[in-house]
Amino acid sequence: MKTKSVALFFALATSILGLTAGLLAADKAAAKAPVVRKPTLKIDASPIGDSKTVVTSYADVLENIRPAVVSVYSSKVVRQQVPEFLRQFGAQGREQKQRGLGSGVIISADGFIITNNHVVEEADELKVLLNDEREFTAKVIGTDPKTDVAVIKIEAENLPAATLADSTKLRVGDVVFAIGNPLGVGQTVTMGIISATGRRVGILDEVGGYEDFIQTDAAINQGNSGGALIDARGRLVGINSAIISTSSGNIGIGFAIPVNLASSIMHSLIDTGTVARGYLGVSTDAITADMAESFGLKPDQKGVIITDLNPADGPAAKAGLKREDVIVAVNDKAVTTRDDLRLIIAQTPPDTRITVKFLREGKLQTKEVTLGKLPDDNAPVGELIAGVSVSPLTPDLRREMRIDDRVDGVVITEIAEKSPYREIFPQGAVIEQINSVLVTDLASAKRALRDGRNRALVYYRGVYRYIMFTIR
Repeated sequence: MKTKSVALFFALATSILGLTAGLLAADKAAAKAPVVRKPTLKIDASPIGDSKTVVTSYADVLENIRPAVVSVYSSKVVRQQVPEFLRQFGAQGREQKQRGLGSGVIISADGFIITNNHVVEEADELKVLLNDEREFTAKVIGTDPKTDVAVIKIEAENLPAATLADSTKLRVGDVVFAIGNPLGVGQTVTMGIISATGRRVGILDEVGGYEDFIQTDAAINQGNSGGALIDARGRLVGINSAIISTSSGNIGIGFAIPVNLASSIMHSLIDTGTVARGYLGVSTDAITADMAESFGLKPDQKGVIITDLNPADGPAAKAGLKREDVIVAVNDKAVTTRDDLRLIIAQTPPDTRITVKFLREGKLQTKEVTLGKLPDDNAPVGELIAGVSVSPLTPDLRREMRIDDRVDGVVITEIAEKSPYREIFPQGAVIEQINSVLVTDLASAKRALRDGRNRALVYYRGVYRYIMFTIR
């Protein structure tokens, strides 16, 4: 019994010692472990339906704007191509009429309508269908492929017109509505939000365009082009222009031209028939971290660095800007990329005085610059009357066509096969006057035109003569 008691004592003692050691080890481990603090949560436990102002319908908001959105139907005649050897035997391709569908927004009670350039491009005829089923023939006032904006007009009065908002105040998450005639089913309203602003997606790269798109998930489909993007107060914030899709249908990635950009283009087209864009006269490059370090700038410095002044006597050079200046803002608008600078300058009219903020040797400075006119837009080529395209009489054209230096005006560069004026005007003729008004470019020629009978003084093959023509 004694032996058993001693053994039991030792076993019990060993167990107690082991337990004590285990507890001490656990205490040491606990002392070393980091203290985990519970997160403080921000909780709103109220039901969604507790809001005092619950929006159950936007019908009243849309009621006034819907009549201002119209359908635009275009048509053009194309001739099928035939092989050269068949043309030698007098064969001609059959004519076929192509039709297109888009939308537009009435912006004045007397019939001015904004739409997309690609809706009206190369159209022989345009019809506008109003929401009340009235139909009108429209004429093109002007187009700008570089922003995909066009202005057309119908002869009518007291039309419902859209109210324009300030698109610079749009924020991601704002509720918007797209209105148009998708796939020809009739006027349709879809709802979404602003998904992003300032988008550049390369849609207009082929024409050297200017992109500053509003992105939305409001459903946009074929036929919506040129229609309205509306905010929750019923104001026009954009002109629907394009979609990105894997199926040619809506997948929630649509783009609209901001109304501020569209309206500035519209005013220029109405006033002159062309778009005059500002010109700074600089070549630039983006600032990289390595470049910033080499110029003694902060690693995260934003802006664009001037790499060249072109021309040497251009607006920037005259104002005192230099190579290696880093432009950070224009008129207090931040410049972080080359596209930012290009868009800001292009949206500013020529002869406008702007303030340029820049870094020179790390110090912030400002210069006042009077913008010039973008050279690409100095000599616009376009349609004067249906099917008759004209161009300013440049020195190259003058030499090529052997036109006397005393002759000035616009030269007819192309006459469409289906133009009603094909038998009236000869291609290569120079129009000096229209209705006794001297013309030097497309804009001045268009301003001289009037509805009904017109008279043009034309120089062709060394001879001046008057040509009478009618605009209906």
